[in-house]
Amino acid sequence: MSVVIGIDVGGSTTKIVGFDCSNGDMRLINPLFVRATDPTTALYGAFGKFTDINGIELDDINIVKVTGVGSSNITKPIYGLKCEHVSEFECIGLGGLYLSGLDEAIIVSLGTGTALIHAKKGSEVEYLGGTGVGGGTLVGLSKRMLGMDDIQHIQALADDGDLDKIDWRIGNISKRDILPGAPDKMTASNFGNISDIATKSDIALGIINMVFETIAMVAMFAARNYKLSDIVLTGNLTTLRKAPEIFASLNTMFNLNFIIPNNAQFGTVIGAALTK
Repeated sequence: MSVVIGIDVGGSTTKIVGFDCSNGDMRLINPLFVRATDPTTALYGAFGKFTDINGIELDDINIVKVTGVGSSNITKPIYGLKCEHVSEFECIGLGGLYLSGLDEAIIVSLGTGTALIHAKKGSEVEYLGGTGVGGGTLVGLSKRMLGMDDIQHIQALADDGDLDKIDWRIGNISKRDILPGAPDKMTASNFGNISDIATKSDIALGIINMVFETIAMVAMFAARNYKLSDIVLTGNLTTLRKAPEIFASLNTMFNLNFIIPNNAQFGTVIGAALTK
């Protein structure tokens, strides 16, 4: 085997992926992630688990490419292997294009906060900025408003939520067509119509919807600036069950193409392995 390893080191979660280059092409080896109490423990735990599961020997590995907020802790070779630090923004762009199969798109990384990248094959990726609204917002507001901070529990609660008890919609404001082409269900104000009888499920759905709609609007403005309609969503938040439903409705409203590809949560680490 001839393997390139990519590792995305977070605060306590590390993702790892490999590409087998043995036959002159790049065959993706299934990515995985591990959790640990510190980045270094997570990295070595991920590396050991990944190589063991996939039957990869140290001699099979050509290079290890690391990125992410915790990658600064890696200051020496990993098990004696050559280790290269790569730009997280470049990784987001390359990973998004690879997963979507597109030649050009706005790539959005939905993590604790949200980063936006313009990526085009054959060109350098361009970091466009982002927003502090992301997974951290979702968990923080849920902890304060619902008394819970486990994202799996939050999304389970949201399954029975009703946005009509939370948000102001265009249809609540006026029966006339005040925004030509805007559907009645378009949000006019997140949490602007919260009911006295709103349940925890309603609030959980309202928080998730607000986070996703905020990210979508920022991405939409970026896409319009480049005259693009393709917006590729990557990162851990894409795994929430409500994500496909909410972004699909926004596709219809704004004539956009929000894409959540397979393995979207591993976009950045896949991009790391693909860097030149």
